[in-house]
Amino acid sequence: MQTEVCTDVLAQIVESVFLTMMELEVLPCDAPWNFVGDRMTSLVYLTGDWNGAVMLECDPHQACLFAGRILCMDPPETVDDDVRDVLGELANMIGGNMKSGMSTGVRLSMPSVMNGRDYDVRVCGSEVQNRIAFQCEDGNFWVTVLATRE
Repeated sequence: MQTEVCTDVLAQIVESVFLTMMELEVLPCDAPWNFVGDRMTSLVYLTGDWNGAVMLECDPHQACLFAGRILCMDPPETVDDDVRDVLGELANMIGGNMKSGMSTGVRLSMPSVMNGRDYDVRVCGSEVQNRIAFQCEDGNFWVTVLATRE
């Protein structure tokens, strides 16, 4: 049973999801994780033989651009339900691809999406297993894998 998602595999999953869903090339980069101000976070939980979560974090404007790309429309000017749904679906696709590389005893939750200013997201009992910054023409974003301590 796989108990860790390595950096290379996570990067390949994210690159594939963004290229397939938005025809958007993304590449890992060295941008430090430091959100001050507005941001959006979507996450899904994985439970069963492996417990943890995967989070996607970006700024609201970037989330609007992602929504416009996926929905084949002009990007919304402000965060709305379409934007939240798209960001949740991106986390869901990343988590689903992670799940496919794990044992059959892992389940995926429905996505949760948060947005606002200066908030913390805490998945109780977990620690960061992997965090990768990505860059694309729409800016930088971060994908984090949290693993629950056993």
